[in-house]
Amino acid sequence: MSAHDKGTAMVLAPEEGEGFWQPKPSIGYIINKLNPYNTPYDNFSAGLQILEPGAHIRRHAHERSHEILFCYRGQGYCEIGDSRHEIVEESMMLLGRGIQHKVVNTGTGQMRLLWLISPAGLEDWFRALGRPRQPGEPLPEPFDRPGNIAQIEAQQRFVRGSD
Repeated sequence: MSAHDKGTAMVLAPEEGEGFWQPKPSIGYIINKLNPYNTPYDNFSAGLQILEPGAHIRRHAHERSHEILFCYRGQGYCEIGDSRHEIVEESMMLLGRGIQHKVVNTGTGQMRLLWLISPAGLEDWFRALGRPRQPGEPLPEPFDRPGNIAQIEAQQRFVRGSD
């Protein structure tokens, strides 16, 4: 058995990956780190989402995917279904498919989240919504979602929430 038979290993630097500025209300950016486009694995993708103070991830659900979110910096809260949970550093959220969820940064600094989704696909959502970001670029003026958001949600199998 060769080392290659054991699978693939990768190490990515903090800014390495495909970056995209995100539209209102998710002001901040994402970095697509691991996905079917840069690994041989089709069953998951992972990346980082950085929310600026006061920004939030709209309420939504994933039709086919299960998601894990891990807050490694910042504070705020998440709404999962009808429940509200405080988020501090090292909080982890498991969000099964079809579960409505929202994440809000209530802190004075950035909220930094690691996301892992299975099956893969969240990387395509961020690409469809965002604007390309280069490491070190200053935060752009907040911008709106694309006009064809309903089409993008349908293509990406997102279930729209109440807000």
